Amino acid sequence: MDAELTAPHTPSGSVTLIIPTFNESANVAELLRRLGDALPDQLPCTVLFVDDSTDDTPAAIEKAAADHPFPVSVLHREVAEGGLGGAVVEGLKRADTDWIVVMDADLQHPPHLVPELVGEGVRTGAELVVASRYISGGSRAGLAGTYRVAVSRAATWLTKGLFPRALRGISDPMSGFFAMRRSAITTASAASAATADPADTTDVLRPLGYKILLELAVRCRPRPVAEVPFVFQDRYRGESKSTAREGLRFLSHLASLRSATPLARMIGFGLIGLSGFVPNLAALWLLTGAGMHYLPAEIVANQAGVMWNFLLIEALLFRDRRRHRRWADRAGRFALLANADLLLRIPLIAVFVATLGMAVLPATALALVTTFVLRFAATEALVYLPRKAAKSHPKPRS
Repeated sequence: MDAELTAPHTPSGSVTLIIPTFNESANVAELLRRLGDALPDQLPCTVLFVDDSTDDTPAAIEKAAADHPFPVSVLHREVAEGGLGGAVVEGLKRADTDWIVVMDADLQHPPHLVPELVGEGVRTGAELVVASRYISGGSRAGLAGTYRVAVSRAATWLTKGLFPRALRGISDPMSGFFAMRRSAITTASAASAATADPADTTDVLRPLGYKILLELAVRCRPRPVAEVPFVFQDRYRGESKSTAREGLRFLSHLASLRSATPLARMIGFGLIGLSGFVPNLAALWLLTGAGMHYLPAEIVANQAGVMWNFLLIEALLFRDRRRHRRWADRAGRFALLANADLLLRIPLIAVFVATLGMAVLPATALALVTTFVLRFAATEALVYLPRKAAKSHPKPRS
């Protein structure tokens, strides 16, 4: 056995190795063989595959696990909710060890680094240790093609620009290979359960797609953070699961994370509202061009802007809260509030002018701001917060 695996830095804490899989039957036997060679005997480790496959991957795992020196189990999900990130969260719910290590099954993440990741966390006291391609000694060599390299780099710059504080000290937030103390996750979940926002009393993690490290770093804020360099390997067998659809899910996930605070949601709400002028004016131009009188055309065109705003808000701001009501219920409530905004604004302007003695233009601006704030608060409270009957008392978390 290699000396680095038996060095004093090898951790004594228990480890759950979570490996999400989707049609990786050709890789799991070799992965388990290399893990068996890499993991030191004194490291209490269990391997948990969370599988969303449509092929015979679960059977391949069970066959390969028969000769493996560590406990190996497989959890097959009939519904792949949340994609790869959702699979990892399912694994986190079942883990009861000190450390969680997440890695892919395609052997682009070298198994021999597993004890080094945990060992670095024990040595430095870090709550999160990331295997990074972008520090000295690391390389993205296995990231095939100029296009994938460019996309990976652009995604890294974008995420670090959007979350500079949460990702401080993480050079490779797109990495899918990392170790994290389970206590960092349970502490964040307990804090979420104590928040005043009823929508956050469920599990703190709400992944979408395959970038689970980003989700954990932003939601849980582990500190301190350490990194270990690694060389991204060529895929052992099979094809990459990265697609344009995954890219769109990633962008949607970024929007959801960035709008997690009320202030950020309000800013996003305002920007989306401004963008609604485009379909509104386009519809007005088409309707009046077709001969409709401008007054009914204004009313109909306003609905185009309302629907535009609703669809963007659904996708970008309140994706995590859509389950509380049916789509038609949410759309109807949103449209009612948006149109009530018009009815409220005119009386407010009259009050500001007649009672406060304001000029028409500043009175109109103040009315716009007032109705915007009221509409945002009403949208959160009446459209996207859960019904009172749906609330439940959260169970204590360990």
